[in-house]
Amino acid sequence: MTDNKPSNGVGQRVVALTGNEAVAEAMRQINPDVVAAYPITPQTELMHAFADSVANGKVSTEFVLVESEHSAMSATVGASAAGARAMTATSSQGLALMWEVVYIASALRLPIVMPVVNRALSGPINIHCDHSDTMGCRDSGWIQIFSENSQEAYDHTLIALRVAEHPKILLPVMVTLDGFILSHTMERLEILDDEVVKKYIGEYEPDHPLLDTKNPVTVGPLDLQDYYFEHKRQEVEAQLAAAELIPSLLKEFAAVSGRNYDVIEGFEMDDAEMAIVVLGSTAGTVKTVVEELRREGRKVGMVKIRVFRPFPAGDLIRTLAKVKAVAVLDRSIAFGSAGGPVFDEIRSAFFGSGVNPAEVKVVNYLYGLGGRDVKDADIKLVYDELTTLLHGRTTDEVVRYLGLRTSTMEQIAVGLEGHQ
Repeated sequence: MTDNKPSNGVGQRVVALTGNEAVAEAMRQINPDVVAAYPITPQTELMHAFADSVANGKVSTEFVLVESEHSAMSATVGASAAGARAMTATSSQGLALMWEVVYIASALRLPIVMPVVNRALSGPINIHCDHSDTMGCRDSGWIQIFSENSQEAYDHTLIALRVAEHPKILLPVMVTLDGFILSHTMERLEILDDEVVKKYIGEYEPDHPLLDTKNPVTVGPLDLQDYYFEHKRQEVEAQLAAAELIPSLLKEFAAVSGRNYDVIEGFEMDDAEMAIVVLGSTAGTVKTVVEELRREGRKVGMVKIRVFRPFPAGDLIRTLAKVKAVAVLDRSIAFGSAGGPVFDEIRSAFFGSGVNPAEVKVVNYLYGLGGRDVKDADIKLVYDELTTLLHGRTTDEVVRYLGLRTSTMEQIAVGLEGHQ
């Protein structure tokens, strides 16, 4: 552990932490008033690390151990409505069990921050990474921020608090990190000094705390045909406000940390003829392949989506309109849809954008479900197939499966026929 001072002169420590430990460290520095905890793999070590801070008196947090993830979100909602800074964390089936209360948190405009360690949803039972859990909540009213590495997971947790508590936003935020790939892998990262974080996040002063008896408010009333529609529209307006304000909030963090972020990140996109769009840790693999192919003289690039909700349609179209072929990588399936969740969003954004769809060919790759590795060779295959599209070779196969064993699928099909 050493001292490190970036160009802005702010003190930082260089440490080696896993993704779970990095997020727990951010939570320790935030020192929330209330944290509700329930374990689920691969999130469990995150709460173990934070519980260590509680046990050793490093935070003054009220640490509430509950009987389920549904209760964890319920307790967090109650604490936040009362006026406290409240946090929890979850993964996979835990997020699914929170489903009812997740919508309540956003509807009540509660600035909760919740790290979500991405993991596949059952069944069959699987404890490894894909994005099915958070993608299932993409329309719940929460802001969603995806992390490529442990540094981003740490930084995003701090940024998320400022986003959630902004008086023109007041929405809960999910900060995601890929299960095991990031959560259990140790990396080098830079940690801001405690006093810097304290000054950066400031004090939280809720406008309408439930426990302010001198100014009573109603929370969670029955809301039928008379005003329900209008209240939903207010959530839309909050998302629009977030889309407008998040870039400036990211710049404020850059001024403190020296690390510059934006809602999307382009990599080698200035003269790219083709690009991959990706979220999460796979962006690191894609960057490695891009660098290798660039040395071979191929004009390839990558776009990483950092903030998935609110969806940065305008930024993406402005960046992708420069290329001729785009591959959208989805680590989850939207069953019965025209493609994966990210692909559907991007193709929808292109429609009506003024970009001629004949000039930018967009295809979808579903990959990495249940934690299946995506390797350099897989990414090279995607760029090779994009090259064939550039050369005028067309295909009706808009949605493709990357790294899927077709022989196994044939065996499954034969087995199903045997049961008919």
